[in-house]
Amino acid sequence: MAANSTETVDTTNYEKFQTGNPVVKRLIGGFYDTVEEVVKPLKPATVLDAGCGEGETLDRLSEVLPPAPTGIDLNPESVEFAARRLPGATIRQADLLNLPFEDGSFDLVFCLEVLEHLPDPAAGLAELARVSGRDIVVSVPHEPWFRLGSFARGKYLKTWGNHPEHVNHWNPKSFRTFLSTRTEVVEVQTSMPWIIARCRPLPAG
Repeated sequence: MAANSTETVDTTNYEKFQTGNPVVKRLIGGFYDTVEEVVKPLKPATVLDAGCGEGETLDRLSEVLPPAPTGIDLNPESVEFAARRLPGATIRQADLLNLPFEDGSFDLVFCLEVLEHLPDPAAGLAELARVSGRDIVVSVPHEPWFRLGSFARGKYLKTWGNHPEHVNHWNPKSFRTFLSTRTEVVEVQTSMPWIIARCRPLPAG
């Protein structure tokens, strides 16, 4: 589960997981419990966390993942922090839109809380499907509830609760439709205020 590191890193993403707000902490815990339930029966031998940030997902799910997962992130500070936090993992700086891996390299590809940030999420999804040999697990904020929750906590009031870096917005139905353009959608579920989906790459051709 979560590391006991006392290091800090200057990213709002890492700070989110260190929250002292009991409601937010419970929601994040519920989110990871749901992701773990999705992943546990898959028993992947190889894993990529595309957009791994500071390694929170690989750390929290370590008991149901192989001992040497791979993570990539565009932020060099996040990569450095995750590499120190997870010495058994391979963490490298790379662009989700141009993943440095062969087709079908991983049994399981994660992409949690990333697609909402991409100006071209379809290109990102295509890369996830390309490098996955079996399963893809993705999550995005469940709108409009994510924005309403932020607004209720007094965050991003000028944008009515919308995080300034969130340029894409989905509900479960629209997210399933989006995923279906590049993948076979196995299941879509919610862990408020997030949507979590498992899908598989479509057969070539």
